[in-house]
Amino acid sequence: MAIFNGRLPVIDEKEVRRYAGLQRAEDFPEQYVKEACLEVQLEAVPRGIYREYAYDAATGTIQSDPPLIVEGSSIRKHLASSVRVAVMGVTIGEGVERRSAALFKEGNYTVGLLVDAAATTAVEQVADQINDLIVKAATAGGYTTTWRFSPGYGNWPLDVQPALAAIIGAEEIGLTVTDTCMLFPRKSVTAIIGYMPGSATLQTKRGCTSCGQRDCPSRKKL
Repeated sequence: MAIFNGRLPVIDEKEVRRYAGLQRAEDFPEQYVKEACLEVQLEAVPRGIYREYAYDAATGTIQSDPPLIVEGSSIRKHLASSVRVAVMGVTIGEGVERRSAALFKEGNYTVGLLVDAAATTAVEQVADQINDLIVKAATAGGYTTTWRFSPGYGNWPLDVQPALAAIIGAEEIGLTVTDTCMLFPRKSVTAIIGYMPGSATLQTKRGCTSCGQRDCPSRKKL
């Protein structure tokens, strides 16, 4: 098990605008975006954790204790060439959500909404940092990695969240799962990264490239 404290010296304002659905908005006051980013930087407590396990692609089994079988054709296809996996969890804590709620209570709806978008951006940035550490460790061991795949992608059901949280010890970073299989704090992420031997290649597409909703306001420009 490895636990990390993340860093948020800068929050990507372009990504904040995308998550807020402002990609096509003209003359939107940039100061609101900057204010929201600062709010998140002040309140966030970014932390991450991951564990590595052997993986049996034939049965879709993560060799944890107890073993965890991944269900769903999309995740099975994604890990089809993997022999090991890294299971990760990331959170930026509860403070950001409390601050967003306070802004709404004060009637500052615009910044409140942007704080939510900035928090989403922030947790993805911290996930990227943990992702990079995992890739470096895998590369040093002679593996090629998949991109990270989270419950809810494709047909991998969210009800796997409690089991994923358990096998990485997510409570060590204050990350829990509710009775409805949602992560708490809300601005948190769990994901799995496959380790493929040698120079194996991956066929599955990542993120917006795999989605057919072309008119989504948060869609990345491809």
